[in-house]
Amino acid sequence: MADLDELDTAILRALQHDARRTNRDVAAAVGVSPTTALDRTRALRERGVIAGARLEVDLAKVGRPVQAMVAVRVRPPTRALIEGFREWAARLPEVLGVFVTSGSEDFLLHVAVPDNEHLYAFVIDRLTQRREIADVRTSIVYEHLRNDAVVPEPPRASRPR
Repeated sequence: MADLDELDTAILRALQHDARRTNRDVAAAVGVSPTTALDRTRALRERGVIAGARLEVDLAKVGRPVQAMVAVRVRPPTRALIEGFREWAARLPEVLGVFVTSGSEDFLLHVAVPDNEHLYAFVIDRLTQRREIADVRTSIVYEHLRNDAVVPEPPRASRPR
């Protein structure tokens, strides 16, 4: 885990709120000089704490308003089948995210499609046609709330016991 101080955490919060903020704006928000903010932000990138910035797209406005979580069980659960399915699923245009899980399912796929007909076709025509698929369960997502601001874990010495 990266060792982050209060300034690093403040910079992360400022950038998570809006990754397009100028360095001058970040510096003002956290109360340091622009040079200090820039040096610290560069250091966070070099250490891999900041891994990039993402563009958030309104799925409904791009024609994919129906979201679902599709639980998939692969049999037999061999490394080759798990890895092969993972790579195949991650390339599908409907798939927003692939979660490799433990428990009764091997995968959770977060998908976004134009409508229920497309969801049905995705599950029946794409997923269940693969021989390694033993079971598929689909749950429609009514609402997706995201917490995009991740607060770093405090150092062990300052954690409550």
